[in-house]
Amino acid sequence: MNPSELIDDIVRRLGELKAKTPAADFEKNARALMSSLFARMNLVTREEFDAQVKVLARTREKLMELEARLAERDKAGR
Repeated sequence: MNPSELIDDIVRRLGELKAKTPAADFEKNARALMSSLFARMNLVTREEFDAQVKVLARTREKLMELEARLAERDKAGR
């Protein structure tokens, strides 16, 4: 058996061993519990959050432009 095959065999066996341990069951159950909790909390996805960040940034830019225009009008009106 060459070293590459030996390493692959060891990795495969360690993966099988991990799958049979209580840690694997705990991880699976913890993930299910967390997913359930997050679903009940109505959390948004990262994609939704990032989209809203972009919308907010555009809104801030527009507000700053409008404030600048208003300030210019105020100066011109005096």
